[in-house]
Amino acid sequence: MIKKLILGIILFIAATYYMLVTYFGDVQINKYDSKSVVKKEQAIERGWVPSILPDSAFKIIETHDLDSNDIFGNFKYKEKDEEKFMKSIKLVSDTNDTYTDGNFLFKVDKEKNYVQFRNKPKS
Repeated sequence: MIKKLILGIILFIAATYYMLVTYFGDVQINKYDSKSVVKKEQAIERGWVPSILPDSAFKIIETHDLDSNDIFGNFKYKEKDEEKFMKSIKLVSDTNDTYTDGNFLFKVDKEKNYVQFRNKPKS
């Protein structure tokens, strides 16, 4: 009887720990008005925002999970920086719309001057 009680307590603690770690992970969302704010907050140095961020980037949002190191984000840019930005990223082979630079992957919507980015999955 006591062994079952101890086993039940251990299973309860393990299940509670798993739920807390899974559902209350350490996720942070940051919003920046411009590239200058990104630099001030050192988000590029921390690896949360790509270093090739266009000078005109604005409405920059990045989400990072400190537990899994997953990074997702997006930004808008002005038309004047599109050509330079597109030259700095490379099309990923076997895709039509995914680009890469360093540790990041990008999806670019040229009509809306909008970019989504994420860090490359670890594999």
